[in-house]
Amino acid sequence: MTASVGRLDALAADLARVLDRNAILAGAAVGDAYCGDATDERGATPAMVFRPRNTAEVAAILSACNAAGQPVVVQGGRTGLSGGARPQAGEVSLSLERMTSLSAVDTAAGTLLAEAGATLQSVQEKASDHDLMFGVDIGARGTATIGGNIATNAGGIRVLRYGMSRAQVLGLEAVLADGTILSNLKGLPKDNSGYDLGHCFIGTEGTLGVVTRACLKLHPKPRAQANAFCALPSLQAAILLLERLRSQLGPLLSAFEVIFPDVYAGVIAHLGATPPVPLDAGMYVLVEIQGQSEADDEARFAEALMAAYDDGLLSDVAVSTSARDYAAIWALREGASQFIFSMDHMIGFDIGLPIPVMQAFLDAASQDVLSADPDARFYIFGHLGDGNLHYLIRTREHARVADAAFAAVARYGGAVSAEHGIGLDKKRWLPWVRTPGEMAAMRRLKSAFDPHNILNPGRVFDMKPAAAEYV
Repeated sequence: MTASVGRLDALAADLARVLDRNAILAGAAVGDAYCGDATDERGATPAMVFRPRNTAEVAAILSACNAAGQPVVVQGGRTGLSGGARPQAGEVSLSLERMTSLSAVDTAAGTLLAEAGATLQSVQEKASDHDLMFGVDIGARGTATIGGNIATNAGGIRVLRYGMSRAQVLGLEAVLADGTILSNLKGLPKDNSGYDLGHCFIGTEGTLGVVTRACLKLHPKPRAQANAFCALPSLQAAILLLERLRSQLGPLLSAFEVIFPDVYAGVIAHLGATPPVPLDAGMYVLVEIQGQSEADDEARFAEALMAAYDDGLLSDVAVSTSARDYAAIWALREGASQFIFSMDHMIGFDIGLPIPVMQAFLDAASQDVLSADPDARFYIFGHLGDGNLHYLIRTREHARVADAAFAAVARYGGAVSAEHGIGLDKKRWLPWVRTPGEMAAMRRLKSAFDPHNILNPGRVFDMKPAAAEYV
């Protein structure tokens, strides 16, 4: 697909009447940063970049593009890992990077209005200034934007306690492909007045409409916060510990992260860190609590972990006793991505699995992947508390290994994307975990909201189903 020069010139001239001079980039002004996301793969250079300042300008841009039949890729912080923001030939970019404003915090309601281009970190900091917190946290917090988080339904490290991005949205504003603005920012916790149209734009990766503002739910900032790094004999022991701590600690339990031995050893070496527990265990877990009673909550946490140790569920445990300890333990988990990215020929799978079958999946997937590539090496960590594993493999046989891994995910009732989205890169495997009826319903929604298929075309699925979907 190539964009007609005449069509683009006419589009730019039309929009120049309503946009400021910094809102349209063309030619050499379109930098390389607009060509990709956080993956190594680069896309086409956008034929033009539109940088609106507000919702009305987004509406004007989309209305003009829709009338001209001009495909649009929507971009935020470009931190995605599935190719959703990677331009294809002939597309123009709609970048929300200038829409960064945040409202005053409504402390009575515990809400904040954020424009789509505001970074996750800016929302976290604004909430913190009012003794509140935002429930989503991911490693790319300084660059990832609220609009992108909502469009991909981002999760992160505390889904166990606060839920995915969907659970943090009390209302939103979005623009349809034809420029229609849908706005419901009242932030009512209860509102069953007809369809909740906002949910059509959460997790749909910009294919149905462009989120421009959101009313975000905030939570009381924890007054008690502690974590621990645990050594266990096996994944099954980690699952038992999760079940036990959920029962004993209830909503205090805010994060439960698993790190497999090869990743733990690699992180320690990569960071040059002192290991908090020995390197000879079969599995490692980072556990965190957040509560409102510092002395009582931290005592309950320590007692629960010591009881698990006394019962033989843990072989070792290091509990934070200071802010420095707390940060050092989280640095090990965040260092997992740094360690992984330091190696070449890595292929990553952001998968969701029912926790009871996770070990069976790992056994089967390992056998299948090694059949595809006997030299493959596995590196696994992730959010065990919500069944999300970052399943990474070092291999030169990317295509064969991907098919083997996703086939095992499908057999065990899993998700080919737990939180990173489908984008361009995973759409081949989406029909492996969605029925033909579900795929057809998604296409009907897309046709209804975006009949000319200009919004993020080719992401998540192609409008014409491939024959392989029904094999």
